[in-house]
Amino acid sequence: MPHHDRDAEIAAFIRTKGVTRCPTACVVPTQGSPDRADQAALEQYAVARELLRAKSATRWQVFGSLRVRN
Repeated sequence: MPHHDRDAEIAAFIRTKGVTRCPTACVVPTQGSPDRADQAALEQYAVARELLRAKSATRWQVFGSLRVRN
């Protein structure tokens, strides 16, 4: 299916179904931007993930210093 046909088909689907948000994955890039509450929630999520990653990395560093005996 040519690219322009697919775009037209997607646009027709959105018009007929009234889709305003895509909960899983978007087919085409969005032209909008999330509101401030969503941006703040995403920032908090990113900070929490980084803290968890750092904590986990520190825990696993202990195993990096162990040597295997033969």
